[in-house]
Amino acid sequence: MTTPLTSTLRRRLALANELYSDLVAELPASSLGARLRELPSDSIQNQLRCVVGARESYTKAARAGSWQGFASSLDHVPTGDADAVRAAVRSSHTAVEAFLDDLDPTDDYAVDQAFALLEHETQHHGQLIRYLYGLGIPRPESWQRQYALDEG
Repeated sequence: MTTPLTSTLRRRLALANELYSDLVAELPASSLGARLRELPSDSIQNQLRCVVGARESYTKAARAGSWQGFASSLDHVPTGDADAVRAAVRSSHTAVEAFLDDLDPTDDYAVDQAFALLEHETQHHGQLIRYLYGLGIPRPESWQRQYALDEG
């Protein structure tokens, strides 16, 4: 059912996905294993594994009515496999769109999971911005616009 709530969630999650799609399209495969120097950090690919896993896990939980555990289709993908990362970002967003097609706006648990997913997507944007700056990786133009990067 389409409501203002589901339309807004769809638009905001589509924007988040567009940013991830732009990032993985421009990110060299050699950067997927990069970590922030001298700081405890996961690799960029592990950040993206978490994004994909959240998409898959939150929508699964919402459909089931309770948390079903965390798993990502990138769990066993070798570091640096840019094609697999791009494909997982794409397919996980398709799963989110299908979930939103069926989202009942009166189902508090499912709506909560949708908002939690949006928060998670945005939180990883912030983390990845730090990675891009810290590692000297150019920020995609869409990220520049969305977050007013490099304007000061």
